[in-house]
Amino acid sequence: MKVVVAYSGGLDTSIILKWVKETYNADVIAFCADVGQEEELDGLEEKALSTGASKCYIKDLQAEFAKDFIFPMFQANAIYEGTYLLGTSIARPLIAKHLVEIADAEGADAICHGATGKGNDQVRFELTAYALKPEIQVISPWREWNFKSRADLIAYAESHGIPVPVTAEKPYSMDRNMLHISFEGGILEDPWAAPPEDLGVMTKPLHETPDDPETLEVSFQDGIPVKVNDKELPPEGIMKTLNTIAGRHGVGRVDMVENRFVGMKSRGVYETPGGTVLHIAHRAIESITMDREVMRIRDGLIPEYARLVYNGFWFAPERRMLQAAITESQKNVTGDVRLKLFKGGCHVEGRRSPFSLYDPEIATFDEDDVYNQADAEGFIKLNALRLRVLASKRGADWS
Repeated sequence: MKVVVAYSGGLDTSIILKWVKETYNADVIAFCADVGQEEELDGLEEKALSTGASKCYIKDLQAEFAKDFIFPMFQANAIYEGTYLLGTSIARPLIAKHLVEIADAEGADAICHGATGKGNDQVRFELTAYALKPEIQVISPWREWNFKSRADLIAYAESHGIPVPVTAEKPYSMDRNMLHISFEGGILEDPWAAPPEDLGVMTKPLHETPDDPETLEVSFQDGIPVKVNDKELPPEGIMKTLNTIAGRHGVGRVDMVENRFVGMKSRGVYETPGGTVLHIAHRAIESITMDREVMRIRDGLIPEYARLVYNGFWFAPERRMLQAAITESQKNVTGDVRLKLFKGGCHVEGRRSPFSLYDPEIATFDEDDVYNQADAEGFIKLNALRLRVLASKRGADWS
């Protein structure tokens, strides 16, 4: 049997690689998707081979991740439960897509992921796999083996001589990509407990951020970011640049309790520095370029779009349908946004566009010749007609 394992070198997948090899007597191929986790990739191939893999793929997916996944999602202003910018969620369909492609290329019998039976990632990986290859066999060790906790995994790793970057003293789980890093589990499972001071990776704690604000500009073309500070960059370059700038000002830290697709609540701590800047900047450029009714309808789609991404339906027809509407709404969402970063805050200071719908001659509070204020009386009375009819029937008492 040949199995392609989604491998990160972390606690879970390090044990999984060895466990699959022994349990299924399998030829195991490791696959690591480089989605911008940076230093976590150092020595990864050597570690996979020494743990029992016969081959290790490390694919640089950063450009594809930013261009085909992050940016289309940000066109939709997708945000889950009003807080989460979907950093982990959006990476899973990309990883699963390449997992299936490698399985095809290698003639593998199955794919394997390290998501737990309690989490969302198992759903995201498998929905993608089945959408792209309906007959694929999926191995999910957390749903099969007898380990009950990460403490059990740490003990297994020690007994098999597998080095892992987790200890019993620091047992929370981390997942990083170029959009964000997440922290879950362990000492974070008490929602009243403050995250440890040393938890941050992508952002500086506020007491270490500069005492002077920093101004930057982000430029968009049809809702897609194309420049930072008037410098044209590839999609992955924009993400990395904004992560660096926003990270040093402590922008993008989130501590939330969210509702998982599988039914439970979960506390997560996230850092999304560049993504936070992009989200704020994108809404700012939309404010002067997007028609009011188009914006109203699009904003009504945000919760559904975010739910689809969070739940793992990236390759589902309903997400594609929504994406087509989102793409249409982004025509002429083009221009520049100036922002100020300071002590964890990201503040819009200006926006401009060649397609701006903002007309100062109409909006002015000074004297003008293009807006007859007396017209507002009829407008108000027409909009009040149904309310006046209702009040005449029900009376003034609304209790």
